[in-house]
Amino acid sequence: MKKIMIIDGGPRKNFNTASMLQKFAEGASSVSDQIEVKTVRLYDMDYKGCMSCMACKVKGKASNVCRYKDALTPVLEEIAQADGLVLGSPIYFGDVTGQMRTFLERLAFPWLSYNDYSLTAPKRMPVVLMETMNGTPERNNSNGYGSMEHCIAGALGQPTHVNAYNTYQVNAYSRFELGGFSEEAKRRYRDEHWQEDLQRAFEAGRKMAEGVITQ
Repeated sequence: MKKIMIIDGGPRKNFNTASMLQKFAEGASSVSDQIEVKTVRLYDMDYKGCMSCMACKVKGKASNVCRYKDALTPVLEEIAQADGLVLGSPIYFGDVTGQMRTFLERLAFPWLSYNDYSLTAPKRMPVVLMETMNGTPERNNSNGYGSMEHCIAGALGQPTHVNAYNTYQVNAYSRFELGGFSEEAKRRYRDEHWQEDLQRAFEAGRKMAEGVITQ
């Protein structure tokens, strides 16, 4: 049995990021019943970022999986043995959410060798980085996964990007102080693009699963 891990770094269970990741999961699951697709919601978990305990760097006991014990530990251990990884986050202030960044510290720091600065994960695998954002393709301030993307590429392999732009922020704009946005324009963009975004997520899931099943 092959396994694809989906990490949802968004706070809302039924909105843009969650919907895109659900479509990815559907696409992956459509390929074969020999692929387990598991989604983990970071906002449902109690964990911390890197504690600088250096347990992953102890001589004779070095590990490329974080050794700090909390709710995130079993997830990191599952990822170490998985066959594919998907990371999804909304973009806040130009970056992924704090929960996603905290997760990435724990995921990537054990990969880094302070002997030769190489990056080595337990195994290489296909990776998709997904972002949902208020910005448009032409105008956005997203740094995405930032420097962590370099770590992911070096340790796991060059990731694929699946982004959704100009996403609908709330279901009822009239309830909120969002006067800088035209609800009509946002709705029009969503009507024109959202189903295409979901389909791209589905196809990305299908493509990863097809590659995984032939490994």
